[in-house]
Amino acid sequence: MSTRVHIPKPVSIVRLLVTIFLVFPTVSLAGQFKVTRVYNGDTVKAEGHDIAIKVRLVCIDAPEISRKKGEPGQSYSQNATTYLAGLVLNKTVDIKDYGLDRHGLNLGVIYLDGNDINLEMVKAGLAEVYRGLAPHRFNLAPYWQAEKEAHEAGKGMWAQGDKYVSPKTWRRKNKGR
Repeated sequence: MSTRVHIPKPVSIVRLLVTIFLVFPTVSLAGQFKVTRVYNGDTVKAEGHDIAIKVRLVCIDAPEISRKKGEPGQSYSQNATTYLAGLVLNKTVDIKDYGLDRHGLNLGVIYLDGNDINLEMVKAGLAEVYRGLAPHRFNLAPYWQAEKEAHEAGKGMWAQGDKYVSPKTWRRKNKGR
């Protein structure tokens, strides 16, 4: 009596993998990287695993730096950049990946010693919660709470009071800058 062993066809395996990636596309752990550059208050370059990636800190929006040399950026943009650099530059961090944004940047949460750096930027008043769509199953509750507390305490950019302009509004008004 012969025992029949079912060996899946390559096409079946590919279909299964595609289905898994379509059903669970939102989160994959990118792993440990060394932050080698801080571009602004919400974007860094990280290197590891024989690759370099540009990571946009997901679900936060920091004040904008100017795109043109010598022109001023948004208020608190340099503070946000300096603060983020102080937290992560030349340090090994864990990055939880949330896919790509519309510009092809990796969206991620950066963790240093278990601390959510994205959240730390909001707590410091140097980034607001991103007003667009959050990744599926991303828990924004601690971010909204941190923003509320930073705003009420007048931390960082919130010290501007009525003169505060969101990064999104500033970008629209200063296209090309």
